[in-house]
Amino acid sequence: MSSITLIGTGNMARAIGTLAVAGGNTVEVMGRDQSKADALARALGGGTTAGTWGAVPAGDIVITALLYDGVVPVVTEYGDALAGKVIVDISNPFNATFDGLAHGEETSVAQEVAKVAPAGASVVKAFNTIFRNVLEQGRPGVFIAGDDAQAKTAVGAFIESLGLRPLDAGGLKMAHWLEGMGLVTVSLAGNGVGHWDFALGVDEFTG
Repeated sequence: MSSITLIGTGNMARAIGTLAVAGGNTVEVMGRDQSKADALARALGGGTTAGTWGAVPAGDIVITALLYDGVVPVVTEYGDALAGKVIVDISNPFNATFDGLAHGEETSVAQEVAKVAPAGASVVKAFNTIFRNVLEQGRPGVFIAGDDAQAKTAVGAFIESLGLRPLDAGGLKMAHWLEGMGLVTVSLAGNGVGHWDFALGVDEFTG
């Protein structure tokens, strides 16, 4: 099983943390508001601990469960505390009208994180194409992207411990396109699908 730290105390942190505890993983929660971190740790149970904001995370895998515009600043703030860690970015940088990406160029939050991450840290994009309610109730596939094969293997094993299927989309530059998939998912919810109880996945066919 994996050792993870969740940086963030919102709904996605709670959803991933709940699955992580149920899957037998060691979980730590960090939040800028210590009282919220403490409360989430208690709610998750299963030996979940609350760390101190900015300290070296206990987890080998650090999941930044934050809004997209907070991810790079927080990774920068943590600095060398993240050295040697696998950093998992789950954010979606949508623009205000939800019809484009906020950064407006062929990059991604994960790629920008990689630019400021300390030496020895690896960055993986994951979970961004899944709505929270589906993560809580379903068994969706989880697309991942990253340049470090060992880091992707570790994240894939963690995802499998949640009862989910990791789907390797390639190198970290594919994180841009995974963010685009997140945008497509939201657009489908508001248009052709018409609800939020679905996830994009892969259907395999044999001849």
